[in-house]
Amino acid sequence: MYKCIGNLEQAVFVISSDAIQVARAIFKAQGGLLRSSRAIRLGIQRRTLYAMRDAGIIAEVTRGWYRLSDLPALSNPDLAAVALRVPRGVICLLSALSFHELTTEIPPAVCIALEKGAETPRIGLPKLQVFRFSGTSFLEGIDNYKISGVKVRIYSPEKTIADCFKFRNKTGLDTALEALRLYRQKMTVKTDKLLFFARICRVDKIMRPYLESIL
Repeated sequence: MYKCIGNLEQAVFVISSDAIQVARAIFKAQGGLLRSSRAIRLGIQRRTLYAMRDAGIIAEVTRGWYRLSDLPALSNPDLAAVALRVPRGVICLLSALSFHELTTEIPPAVCIALEKGAETPRIGLPKLQVFRFSGTSFLEGIDNYKISGVKVRIYSPEKTIADCFKFRNKTGLDTALEALRLYRQKMTVKTDKLLFFARICRVDKIMRPYLESIL
């Protein structure tokens, strides 16, 4: 329900509190997070949605996605935003290391793995660094996490370490070795898994001497 204030040339629409409360209830029923197109399908009028945004009731997580502002802050907002925009991608390499606390480096962009042939996402922010994986190298080792209600696909620690050795020319061998050392210090070492993913990434001969010396 809208109330028009002023003349037709300078009409100002005020959203009724009832419409806001109904819209808020719809958001809550969906876990507090909605894509604008789905919000409209669920009965929230576009003007109500924008009024809620302008009033700070909801906040835009990434283009086209809104979240109730009174929810706890997103723990990894960039990862959540990328997962919403690129649901078939997988967080990888330095971003995955950072998530698993296996690096002291700060990722300059969100590293995401896409299957060869997949369309490159067009996202302004957060900044992306896209890596192309194929076959089992893309499909194996994916773990699903919930980050503030958002499903995020991230490679496991063991898969990520093998990937870092595979892409060592881009990420640096030092990054892979540091990850291996921190893995030993912070986690239960799963040598079989490390070797399994090393074979998938075709870096088992490269990784094995480091595994023997560090682990």
